[in-house]
Amino acid sequence: MNNDNLYYLVAQNIKKQRKLKGWTQVKLAMESNISVDYLKKIETKSGCQKQFSLDTIQKISRALEIDPKELFNKLD
Repeated sequence: MNNDNLYYLVAQNIKKQRKLKGWTQVKLAMESNISVDYLKKIETKSGCQKQFSLDTIQKISRALEIDPKELFNKLD
């Protein structure tokens, strides 16, 4: 798996987990203490230059109340 696919995988899993909770991007951003614009960029794989940190992944997974490893699972 190359880096492009890994960022895409994590981004899509963030989106999937957010939707499973019934949360909007605004809600997840608030709960994660990151900006809505940044979350949108992560989920759409655009302006973040495919770079988001492990700290960001940790913030998001805490907000979603999941193990960060779940964000690296293969998509269904």
